[in-house]
Amino acid sequence: MNKSFSLLMLLCFVYSCNSNKVDFAIVVHGGAGTILKKNMSDEMELAYKLKLEEAINAGYNILEKNGSSKDAVEQTIKILENSELFNAGKGSVLSNKGVVEMDASIMNGKNLNAGAISGIKTIKNPISAARLVMEKSEHVFLSGEGAEEFARLQGLDIIDNEYFITETRLKSLLNAKKRDSIKDNKFGTVGCVAIDKFGNITSGTSTGGMTNKKWNRIGDVPIIGAGTYANNNTCGISSTGWGEYFIRNVVAYDISSQIEYKKISIDLAAKNTLRKVKDLGGNGGVIGIDKNGNILMDFNTEGMYRGYKKSDGESEISIYK
Repeated sequence: MNKSFSLLMLLCFVYSCNSNKVDFAIVVHGGAGTILKKNMSDEMELAYKLKLEEAINAGYNILEKNGSSKDAVEQTIKILENSELFNAGKGSVLSNKGVVEMDASIMNGKNLNAGAISGIKTIKNPISAARLVMEKSEHVFLSGEGAEEFARLQGLDIIDNEYFITETRLKSLLNAKKRDSIKDNKFGTVGCVAIDKFGNITSGTSTGGMTNKKWNRIGDVPIIGAGTYANNNTCGISSTGWGEYFIRNVVAYDISSQIEYKKISIDLAAKNTLRKVKDLGGNGGVIGIDKNGNILMDFNTEGMYRGYKKSDGESEISIYK
């Protein structure tokens, strides 16, 4: 075999490997709701943007180095869970009993495998527990003490509930109790969707739920198809908003289904779904990425903490409408 032929074969191999790769991208949200510029100081606005940027870059760096979308999504969400700014992990809102009860889910678009947990109180990073349910169990959804026992057996960090409670959330609970209401306290949640260089899409979502919630209320976040959905043939979606309405509209799956069956864009599919949510009286937002790397960030509230970054370096971080 001569050198010229060997070089040609090598070039063909390299081209073949590169041709199997696609443009990668990542998008995140930190919750939607009544988020108004007039109510936020410059310092607080900067804090949110810097934390979103940190989370996005963490996931982006994994994707850039040929890492999986699963790793990127988990790491990104862990950064948001570890921040007191968002309603997930540390800084989660409090239930009527004054404790933090958290939910999370993750889904792999390559094989439609998924994992979810709900009503957990002692797992430091709920998204990691959801991923372990997906990868290390025969199940999709674990809850309460069972989910926490599973997490302990898997070696995850277990921590006292007091770790998650902040002064800000205590004040929010007291205010909600004075009004005897959950109104205006239904938003929060963090989420991430990523597509890696191999075209695999992963979606993940994590939340502390609703301020002043009672009776172990569970929202849309851990419900696959409502709060989280991923399919390599269509898109990945992570939702945030009034969970009851997102469950009833099966929001994340509905967007994917429209792309599959109607052959419409991810943007149009999301607008159709959010319109149905609003018509029933609910509101919130969604983020997503379709199989071609197109970014979705849509909401029908006053604001949504959000941002994205693509393989070509294009990026955006926004808060208000």
